[in-house]
Amino acid sequence: MMAAPSSSATTPADETETVNPDTELSEGNADVATLKRKREEDTPSDDAPVPASSVNPLWKTSLCSFFRRTNGLCSHGSECKFAHGEEELRPRPDNTWDPTSERAKREKADNEDREREKEDKGVLMMTEMVDEEEGDAGLSKCLVHLPQKWGSDQLRNFLNDQGTVYKSAKKKKGMMVGFVTFGDREQLETGVKGLDGKSIGNKNIKIADVIPRPFEKKGRQENIVLPKVQQDGEQSGDEDKGSNAGIRSVRDVVTPLAHLSYAEQLEEKKKSLLHMLKKLTRSARKACPSGVVLPDWILKSRERGGLPCNLEGILESPLIDGYRNKCEFSVGYSLNGQPTVGFMLGNYREGVTAVEEPNNCPNVSTIASKYAALFQRFLQCSELPLWNRFNNTGFWRQLTVREGRRSAEMADSHHTENNIGEVMLIIQVCSAGHEDSVVNGEFERLAKALVTGAAESSPCLPLTCLVVQDHQGISNVAPADAPLRSLPITLSNNPPPPLEASANDDKTRIHDYIGNHKFSISPTAFFQVNTLAAEKLYSLAGDWADLDSDTLLFDVCCGTGTIGITLAHRVGMVIGIEMNASAVLDAQRNAEINGIANCKFVCGKAEDVMGSLLKDYLQSLPQNTAFVSTKCEEEVDNIDSCEKEKTGIDEKQDTENGSNNLAGESQHKSSLPEIEDHKMEDQPQNTCISNKERTSPLQFKKVVAIVDPPRAGLHPTVIKTLRAHSHLRKLVYISCNPESLVANAIELCSPSPENGEKGKKDNRGWRNMSSAGLARHRVKSMPKSEPFRPVKAMAVDLFPHTPHCELVMLLER
Repeated sequence: MMAAPSSSATTPADETETVNPDTELSEGNADVATLKRKREEDTPSDDAPVPASSVNPLWKTSLCSFFRRTNGLCSHGSECKFAHGEEELRPRPDNTWDPTSERAKREKADNEDREREKEDKGVLMMTEMVDEEEGDAGLSKCLVHLPQKWGSDQLRNFLNDQGTVYKSAKKKKGMMVGFVTFGDREQLETGVKGLDGKSIGNKNIKIADVIPRPFEKKGRQENIVLPKVQQDGEQSGDEDKGSNAGIRSVRDVVTPLAHLSYAEQLEEKKKSLLHMLKKLTRSARKACPSGVVLPDWILKSRERGGLPCNLEGILESPLIDGYRNKCEFSVGYSLNGQPTVGFMLGNYREGVTAVEEPNNCPNVSTIASKYAALFQRFLQCSELPLWNRFNNTGFWRQLTVREGRRSAEMADSHHTENNIGEVMLIIQVCSAGHEDSVVNGEFERLAKALVTGAAESSPCLPLTCLVVQDHQGISNVAPADAPLRSLPITLSNNPPPPLEASANDDKTRIHDYIGNHKFSISPTAFFQVNTLAAEKLYSLAGDWADLDSDTLLFDVCCGTGTIGITLAHRVGMVIGIEMNASAVLDAQRNAEINGIANCKFVCGKAEDVMGSLLKDYLQSLPQNTAFVSTKCEEEVDNIDSCEKEKTGIDEKQDTENGSNNLAGESQHKSSLPEIEDHKMEDQPQNTCISNKERTSPLQFKKVVAIVDPPRAGLHPTVIKTLRAHSHLRKLVYISCNPESLVANAIELCSPSPENGEKGKKDNRGWRNMSSAGLARHRVKSMPKSEPFRPVKAMAVDLFPHTPHCELVMLLER
């Protein structure tokens, strides 16, 4: 029988696992002690210097919750990876601090104080007319920080409750400012003293002066709001009138990153994207149903610093300055009261309507700036008034300049201006209440002024077509059915032809190139504003989609077909899906221009048509079955039946106060009435496929989808449709709004609940939810399906000098 070794004997294991004499361990914790001793040996002592390369980036960047709960007792001691107190806390890799730390709380409070101070000392730039019945502007004041939901009645009730004596009060819903006129100087002083600083909710009322414009127009002095808010103890003397001190320039408003170098701009955008992607991981973890194992991409996110997938960088824009091929210039008054064509200096809801010239905006092209100046010069002599955003009256509203590049063979790499071969000008007006003879006369003068100015410019400015859009609404975002009319472009020495009642589709188009593909652009068609960067964007999407001749590519939200057409040569078939019928017509035209035969464009909702299309192209069919031709014939019959019901549909829509248009999309519909009527129906069989040439069925081994939705993201039903089709294994998501990408990715990548739980039907809290919160709520009702997983992401900078960029994410399952 072998004797047990004495306690003083040592073994090789004891030599490598020496127990710290300061640590007391019980027999029951022997295994834990062994693991801890190994960890202590691997970790350098406090006295030994630790190489920076060996420290985890997240080491000591969060406070130890156990240390705080137990009043400073933590079993890990100095080896704990979390900080034991504010002294040990280190900044995180993104230069932020643990939000529960005192340092982060102080910084947050300081930022809130600075923002509040900025608001208090902010500027009010309401340069629209304030029609006061009794003309003394010295007795009028503007109240700032009022609730947006208030109207004039609520403002008057508030003044009566405060015991304020006044003559008249006006307030428009949706704005944060109201106007009060007092009867005499005594009422003015008493009212200002009682109202200044008065608290409404979490805002304090500020008082702004109303002063006369510095110029006369048509013999009548009009009023504007002084662009400087009166501070406590500050007198509003004459020397302050017209002073624009403290007002942000149009360069700061439109291009807030222009003061940084381009490398610094990309770094700022990268930080913002990293923060947004981490939000996806956190939200998806919360959205995971109870009892369901977390997906691997969430479990492994800690290894990537909380990211759902690797962000592989940002592709730079080939052109940094003057890259925009479309600029929408507002029409209004400058801070000095002059008619101006340019950009607004802030948000209308906050009482900012002042417009300044775009000369210092680096993202605006020289051609667009020159046309804005020509239009501004014309407005200063026009007999018709500018649009008044406060009263919703006037005539001239907006100028849109669209540019088309020359082909790559004709491009000049040294002079970007010379690369612009075609220009379209779109003038938005409101003709309601104006005589046709006066309007037509102004249009003739406008066309002559623009043509003459373009010819006299050095070098001459290209001008392809001039279009007028008549819009009666409040916002400048015109609906799809806003009428268009073309103005003739003639030399100044030739008599002008008669004005056309409507825009001829062939005469109101320009052309641009993405790579070697030529695209026809109608007045309201969507086209990426940075053409050269869009080439990089679409090429990246095609590379990540892993396309080949056996691939069926779905281009969801295809618009005018730019993505599908540029990638058509790399796939077997492209099917573009778009709700807007005019965009489908543009896509069909673009496919014909480029000789693309393997593209189909379907007018309908993705959730209605994807199921039948996948069934057609993926199921086994006899080789002689010409289902494509039959399908098209059935769709033509459906369109004809819709045409017969056109009158009834139109009458029903008129009684329901308007058509069902997508918000933010403006497409001209007059050129395709049959598709337009059919689009109003929500039936999946009522779709129009533009390509009818194929007569034999094609079978594909792989299905890939590329989605490029508007800023609001994909509709929830589209997301469910994408998840429901198991043949769709790869999805490339292109987003111009990373926040909507996060919300959609939560639904696409979160596991389905086992029991199919649904949210409360009477839950009205969704009105106050964020987009990510709504997505987490919708995951509860997600049908049983295999979720996607984020694989990688990359940004493409389409908008230099601004905080925005496009984000591409590859999802697989």
